[in-house]
Amino acid sequence: MFSQSHLLSLNPTFSSSSSFSSNCSSFPSVRLKFPSARVMAFGSRLTNGGHSSSFGINESEITRLAEVGNKVADAAGQVIRKYFRQKIDILDKDDSSPVTIADKSAEEAMVSIILEHFPYHAIYGEEKGWRCKEGSADYVWVLDPIDGTKSFITGKPLFGTLIALLLNGKPILGIIDQPVLRERWIGISGKKTRLNGQEVCSRSCANLSHAYLYTTSPHLFSGDAEEAFVRVRNKVKVPLYGCDCYAYALLASGFVDLVVESGLKPYDFLALIPVIEGAGGVITDWKGDELCWEASPTSSARSFNVLAAGDKQIHLQALESLQWR
Repeated sequence: MFSQSHLLSLNPTFSSSSSFSSNCSSFPSVRLKFPSARVMAFGSRLTNGGHSSSFGINESEITRLAEVGNKVADAAGQVIRKYFRQKIDILDKDDSSPVTIADKSAEEAMVSIILEHFPYHAIYGEEKGWRCKEGSADYVWVLDPIDGTKSFITGKPLFGTLIALLLNGKPILGIIDQPVLRERWIGISGKKTRLNGQEVCSRSCANLSHAYLYTTSPHLFSGDAEEAFVRVRNKVKVPLYGCDCYAYALLASGFVDLVVESGLKPYDFLALIPVIEGAGGVITDWKGDELCWEASPTSSARSFNVLAAGDKQIHLQALESLQWR
């Protein structure tokens, strides 16, 4: 059986044909700081030779980081496919969200791959939190082995594995992997997003009245957040529900225009940022501010409100409708 790393060289599952025009020309170029000497010595063995990327990392190092990211996704996928649509125990976490042996085993498989290649990188996983030989690290992998566990346990293949790599707090690599459908979106800061090796673009949509909107469930909003969401929902052409992180992947591929969600944890959205931005889209909080979270041994995975759009114009219109201050 071919690995997902091999599948990246194949044609994508989706076609970008649409009545909406492409929005790829607007994808951003992000600059990040150079890694510290400590990371250069112990983390990923950066070299001085060769061509540097727009965010200061040697191109060969970017390739290596992405290759390891693919291996991490491959490892998670092997575990998840083994348990998908099988009879397994479902436990409840302290917040009443479900967790299974697939979630836990997939995270351990992911961690094992990362530590094999980058033993001095830090890891923050949904299931086990912070792991690092030191108290801090410039490189931090943020992992969600199954984003959409409720979809997973009910047999719906619209969940995903999320992998983010942060450099000095900024997501420079993001992966959305659907291991059952064998689809993998990869975003790298300053580069165009790819689905199974093929470039993808979000689509242009100038007005909310033409937009297709996704959210995981309307029941996940409460209080002021529910009222804010309804203000946006009432203005779009078609509101849709379900998909979890897969909705953002569809947005990056130009099939959805807007995703609005409340109460997401950092491991739910950090991997989405390079994917959405590399496809020409925009992703912020409900105030229009950059989504930021500092990972550390004492960090708590607090909740965020997230707004993603394929077009800058409807992103601004959605912000105005949310009226979130």
